[in-house]
Amino acid sequence: MDVFYALAEPNRRHIVEMLASKGQLSATEICDRFAVSPPAISQHLKVLKEANLVQVEKRAQQRIYRINPDAVQQLEQWAKDVMELWNQRFDAFDQVLQAEKEKMLKKKKDKRSITARLKARKD
Repeated sequence: MDVFYALAEPNRRHIVEMLASKGQLSATEICDRFAVSPPAISQHLKVLKEANLVQVEKRAQQRIYRINPDAVQQLEQWAKDVMELWNQRFDAFDQVLQAEKEKMLKKKKDKRSITARLKARKD
């Protein structure tokens, strides 16, 4: 299961946010915080588990959910890699823009110089 597919659904993102703030919650505690049916929440938890975003521990009759820190670190690394790629692209784009700006300024300066020489010849 793809992590981004799992996080695309708002209820699943909310479950992950709850687990991030509380540390761990039972399936019942998670269900109690939603206005949707327990089977629907159970399905969301199943998707999150298949995406490896949450870990489940069975304690007697309860299932305790918590965030999988390895999955979060992989997401964080992916975001850093994408950000670094875009920063490299923006840096290259800045260099192109700077070179074009310098060319335009040189052309403008050359044009003023030619205009001044032509004016001087007329005088």
